[in-house]
Amino acid sequence: MSNATNTVFLAALAALAGATALSQAASADDVKKEKCFGVTAAGKNDCASTGNNSCAGTSKIDFDKGAWKYVPAGTCVTLQVTLPDGSKRPGSLTPVKS
Repeated sequence: MSNATNTVFLAALAALAGATALSQAASADDVKKEKCFGVTAAGKNDCASTGNNSCAGTSKIDFDKGAWKYVPAGTCVTLQVTLPDGSKRPGSLTPVKS
């Protein structure tokens, strides 16, 4: 192959690799998500509905009942957190009441 042919071939290969990477990134972003309340560690929340924090990363306590994070759709209620007293609590699709 000539240098010009090699250059065109390598450019096409790079473009294909880049398009593949973008395609995979887009499909990861397209995953359906849901808000899951009461399962985030302090400072790791995506936002909150009520309480003593307003948005991303501002929760001051682990498993704040009003703080939520995005999780893949259908997984929230299957998540379990262990509270400081040793009891377990599932994730909730709405702010945790008690």
